[in-house]
Amino acid sequence: MSIQDPAVKTELLKRLRRIEGQTRGVARMIEEGRDCQEILQQLAAIRSAVYQASLRLMRSFAIECIHASEDSPEEAVEALIKALSRIS
Repeated sequence: MSIQDPAVKTELLKRLRRIEGQTRGVARMIEEGRDCQEILQQLAAIRSAVYQASLRLMRSFAIECIHASEDSPEEAVEALIKALSRIS
């Protein structure tokens, strides 16, 4: 099932575009020979941003996808747990 809420789609796309820009920035930093600590700090920021985007998608998954699921409640919870295990 896909994301149905237009606000969630917009938010996730905005986050992902920001992450894309951060990633290009880190590549530039490496090309320019910037300090390793600065690069690591930016990579940590990217990792955090990806994690937050994942949490937002997981929240949407829990609300939209499981609620609309035709599966049993047990199967829906299993799907949620399986998805959660991928981001931790």
